[in-house]
Amino acid sequence: MTKLRVTLGYLHPWTNDVGFYLAAHDGSYARAGLDVEVTIADPLRGDSLAALARGETDFAVAPTNRLLVRREGGERLISVAAINHRPLESVQTVRATGITRPRELSGRRVAYNPTPRGVAMVRHLVAADGGDPDGVITVDAGVRELTVDDLAAGEADATFGGYWAWDALFGSLAPAQRITWPVDQIGALEYPSYLLATRGELIERDPGALRAFLAATRAGFLAAAADPPGACAVLERVIPYFPRAIIARSLLLIAPTWTHAGVWGEHRRELLGSYARWLVQNGVLAYPERWEGAFSDEFLAVDERHGGPR
Repeated sequence: MTKLRVTLGYLHPWTNDVGFYLAAHDGSYARAGLDVEVTIADPLRGDSLAALARGETDFAVAPTNRLLVRREGGERLISVAAINHRPLESVQTVRATGITRPRELSGRRVAYNPTPRGVAMVRHLVAADGGDPDGVITVDAGVRELTVDDLAAGEADATFGGYWAWDALFGSLAPAQRITWPVDQIGALEYPSYLLATRGELIERDPGALRAFLAATRAGFLAAAADPPGACAVLERVIPYFPRAIIARSLLLIAPTWTHAGVWGEHRRELLGSYARWLVQNGVLAYPERWEGAFSDEFLAVDERHGGPR
């Protein structure tokens, strides 16, 4: 058995990670000759890509922008599969604030993590709706995601960054009092939220194990999308501290983002290119031409839709 480790992209497992757990649970990895350990990164030592760069894991689930920044810094990290084909981030507010569209965030308190990309995203979303981005009052929330209950209590008027398929589902405020805007529905920004990255050394050392891992992982995600109750049962063993109803709802929302035109894993280069250019325009990246080397479909499984290896 070939031992492999995959490090997830957030502080805890959630529904977007279920494909890895299902592949382990149903024996897909074992049948491929793989012993796969699914882990999370220690946030005090960095994110999943930091663990990957240190050689502490073989694969990292990571946001697209973070991979591009590390690649530009010279690290030999490469995405070998796309996990999501949509951005997962959203703007949230509550009806009591009177905010009805993104441009009305100008002059209001918006809670988020004010990284260079985060600031650029909030400014873009307000400006795209004809608002004044200079008028946004930033509330530094760090890595904390405020809930609608926090907004109702007056901690801020809106939030940016929480996922419409996860964070937006929490809180006790009635659904009719919540407003959630996925960013690709308000700012014409399209990009894959999460990618699956590895190191160049692994590709060179054991491309067969890489292909087997991707094929089994693909099977796990497709099985989760086809059988939500079965996927929920596996997730209940992994994250039993979250309510069943939220896990079930989140899974139904997130599963369609795992494929594009029925295909799992394939990078949509038109989205990656436009997103890379946006990151350059907003000072997050310096070199717009370097993004293409950060992705490869070479090791994805044969797909009958394409008639051969991708």
